[in-house]
Amino acid sequence: MSINVSGTEGYAEHAEVLANEWRGISFEDHHRPVLHLIPDAPSRILDVGAGVGRDAAAFASMGHAVLAVEPVDELRAAAKSMHPGSSVVWLDDSLPDLYLVRERANTFDVLMVTAVWMRLDETQRRRGMRTISELLVDGGVLILSLRHGPFPEGRRMFDVSAAETIQLAEAHGLHLMLNVRSGSAQQANRNKGVTWTRLAFRR
Repeated sequence: MSINVSGTEGYAEHAEVLANEWRGISFEDHHRPVLHLIPDAPSRILDVGAGVGRDAAAFASMGHAVLAVEPVDELRAAAKSMHPGSSVVWLDDSLPDLYLVRERANTFDVLMVTAVWMRLDETQRRRGMRTISELLVDGGVLILSLRHGPFPEGRRMFDVSAAETIQLAEAHGLHLMLNVRSGSAQQANRNKGVTWTRLAFRR
């Protein structure tokens, strides 16, 4: 069983159900607003909070070198099982510090933080943005999503605004490229009024 990292509460117990839910949403449909920001040339991509690996495996299939970070053992195991032939490197690590990623002394062209940021408290968000900035190459891209609306019971989430996130990113040398708000890709969440903001920054 996983040792809970703050923000991952409730995920280990429901890993199988979540895997089935996420499997029903394609990579292209989920990331359509930001796909034009993904380099065509083979690049180094860090996927933080990779879940069951849908995005990481898709990036690897495009020819990118992908490091996928997921702190929930059950989700990471499901990812490896669902994508057995993938070249993705799976790592047990988490924001705000990404200690193991930083130990590798790697930097990245693209850093994906999908459905993760609002799980960090204010102090963690400040530390996390510094970590992200240090891991991006000059010209590198951060793609980040924020959930708005009712939060699932038993999950640790905070109401984080796009304005706060943009201000924090700019304080760490990350410049806004994209700010788009849309409905949830999951019908059940749309019915509850859940919306998402997609933000992208260049270092």
